[in-house]
Amino acid sequence: MNLTDLFINSDKLVDFKSGTTIFAEGSEGDCMYILMEGEVEIRVDNQLIDVLKSGSIFGEMALIDSSPRSAAAIAASDCKLAVVDYDNFLFMIRQTPFFALEVMRIMAGRLRQMNSMLLK
Repeated sequence: MNLTDLFINSDKLVDFKSGTTIFAEGSEGDCMYILMEGEVEIRVDNQLIDVLKSGSIFGEMALIDSSPRSAAAIAASDCKLAVVDYDNFLFMIRQTPFFALEVMRIMAGRLRQMNSMLLK
């Protein structure tokens, strides 16, 4: 199972056209996203950090620490996203342990990737 399976029937699916800014670096965040279809660029200071593909999550840090967005997210292609607000995030953590573990795995992987980039 992947994260898209958990949100395939969500009533909070939104579409973004290629080139659209999903959120800006430094903006307030009140939700995270599950990338159902398409690709999303993650940029810091307009520098490309990662290109996310279907099944990826992004924006989750805003739900965890309530700080402004640390990066920008831009639709690299036409995208379909599932929006997960704070209440839904808590519900998913309580009801679906797989969801919580997968979010932690993704965040751990990103931390390792950033550590590796800093050591180069």
